[in-house]
Amino acid sequence: MARASTTSDAFNAVAEPRRRDILSFLVAQERPVNDIVASLGLPQPSVSKHLRVLLEVGLVDVRRDGRQMFYRTNANAIRPLHEWTSTFERYWRHQLTRIKERAEANELQS
Repeated sequence: MARASTTSDAFNAVAEPRRRDILSFLVAQERPVNDIVASLGLPQPSVSKHLRVLLEVGLVDVRRDGRQMFYRTNANAIRPLHEWTSTFERYWRHQLTRIKERAEANELQS
């Protein structure tokens, strides 16, 4: 089966680690491309390419101020990613609780 395009949905878009880095960087506040380039140490054309993908799937919004473009995360579009990954978070929390309980039970038996 062919792999889906990275621009087909948010899940495919965030499969690329540099896009996740960009989203993480933008979570605090909107930023211009040059700030993203400087902070993440990526080439400007690469950052622009990744931002285009994130914009196409709706994970970031853009605002123009004069000649500068400011990007910010779109929290509503990120919500489905968060909800899906929280399923796994609950699973691992449950697993860790079970490990802790076993360790404590073994400690009492010793």
